[in-house]
Amino acid sequence: MIRVVMPKLFNKFPISEQFIPHGHCYLWKPGLVWLHVVSDSLIALAYYSIPLMLVYFVRKRKDLPFDWIFLLFGAFIVACGTTHVMEIWTLWHPDYWLSGFFKVITAIASVSTAMLLIPSMPKAVALPSPAQLEAANVILQNEINERKRAEEKLLHNAFHDSLTDLPNRALLMDRVKQAFIYSKRHQEYLFALLFLDMDRFKAINDTLGHSMADQLLIDFACRLKKCLRPEDTIARIGGDEFVVLLEDIKDINNAILVAERIQKALILPFQVKGQEVFVTTSIGIALNTTHHVFPEDVLRDADVAMYRAKALCLGQTRYQVFDTSMYAQASKPSHLETELRRAIEREELRLNYQPIVLLESGRITGFEALVRWQHPDKGLVSPAEFIPLAEETGLIVSLGWWVLREACSQMRAWKLRCPETEPLTISVNISGKQFSQPDLSEQIKQILQETKLNAYSLKLELTESALMENAEVATTMLLQLQALGIRISLDDFGTGYSSLSYLHRFPIDTLKIDRSFIMDLGADLEKMEIVRTIIALAKNLKMEVIAEGVETRQQVDQLLSWECKFGQGYFFSKPLDSQTTEVLLVTTNQHLPCMTR
Repeated sequence: MIRVVMPKLFNKFPISEQFIPHGHCYLWKPGLVWLHVVSDSLIALAYYSIPLMLVYFVRKRKDLPFDWIFLLFGAFIVACGTTHVMEIWTLWHPDYWLSGFFKVITAIASVSTAMLLIPSMPKAVALPSPAQLEAANVILQNEINERKRAEEKLLHNAFHDSLTDLPNRALLMDRVKQAFIYSKRHQEYLFALLFLDMDRFKAINDTLGHSMADQLLIDFACRLKKCLRPEDTIARIGGDEFVVLLEDIKDINNAILVAERIQKALILPFQVKGQEVFVTTSIGIALNTTHHVFPEDVLRDADVAMYRAKALCLGQTRYQVFDTSMYAQASKPSHLETELRRAIEREELRLNYQPIVLLESGRITGFEALVRWQHPDKGLVSPAEFIPLAEETGLIVSLGWWVLREACSQMRAWKLRCPETEPLTISVNISGKQFSQPDLSEQIKQILQETKLNAYSLKLELTESALMENAEVATTMLLQLQALGIRISLDDFGTGYSSLSYLHRFPIDTLKIDRSFIMDLGADLEKMEIVRTIIALAKNLKMEVIAEGVETRQQVDQLLSWECKFGQGYFFSKPLDSQTTEVLLVTTNQHLPCMTR
């Protein structure tokens, strides 16, 4: 049935009469030779393009070897294409046996090549061995691990300080926020923030250089870590600003103990590339309380308390616990700063002079110049209020030069008006910022020339902290001043952290014992021993000693028993204006009546 139907169906197509059977395919009748040529040419071209594409692919993929396997594969494809070329050739060749012979040869070549290729196909496609797979897996795993480490490093850098590797502000505030939320849910939970600011870091940076200042910050951070628990957070949020988060504390005393521990750790000098550097830090403490609305409020309060600590005791390590009254105090400096900038121009500043006397006879040997601010509306502004502000804003430099010029000019005027007086000296305080000025000696030399004051009549008073910030630079600067004939006093001695190994190297003429040691003479045995030791130390170093804050005859007698030669304080005289001081010099012949026995 099928054999009958199919020929009939096939014969219905007009083109069917054009086919003639020939071998394994159909050939066109001679009238359609061109169609046969075109079709077989396209098929042969397709076969020949495969080995060309193979060569291109292998060259692009350098991990696949180009060896004899690919040559065999190419030969097989070429043989298949040649078969179709032979089909075209048969159309014109009258001897079919010859064309058949060539077809047999190409078929044998194709089959033989295929038989060789089949067992070698894994090698032809370069399938890796188990060892190669394992090596590739190791390489891939290493790449994955390297990428993970890179991501972790990026994440770490985003939340940590690049210099000290401490948490930065972003990470600190995230932890403060978590503690803040927890404290709102648990009323008994307390945490505290300690805001630390290194005093006079800019001066250290300017004198030591950036690399040594950076190393100081790193050492500073390491020392702070040793003062804290592992669960506490310490972050660097600015150049020389650090914040400590103390979580789950009992009361404010826990935070105070940590602040005192930090202060104790900072007493010892830092060794920075072979140099000793002394550092003082102001610390503000704030607890989370009910009046805080946002986590940032706690940090703000700690910051305000830190500035209060800096203002109250500039140049000495001190902490302050925040209270709400500090808000009003914090708003004053900006307005006061503006007025202070205009005070010199408006001639609102005055100098008072406090006598320095020889304890044995009461003879006045010199004066200390003390600046006062006579405000037109507020009256007399306390130095404790505007001097720290001037230090903080940098106004202390211009203010210091004004004080020095006025004091030298006044001393020169007294010498001209009272030529019979014995040699007097004028002592002027030099701030740490002023002392760090590279042209300090030239500025002072110029002022002495302008005022025509003998350099031997001038004493410059410096604090321990100003000298110890950079002992090597300070020594060079002091030698320059000494070469001019100027004498140097070390002010407030005993309150800072001088290194005795450096003290004997400084060209210092006088040690001034701080008033805090003198006021308790006779009551505090420990302070009495400190004062006696300072006097003995100065004597051994061939330095003079001036006791500040002398207020009673008992203190005078005690100091004389220890062979202290000079004193200064309310027992002798309070600070006086220039006119009263001149009258005192003329009427008393430089001898104070209070010293008569």
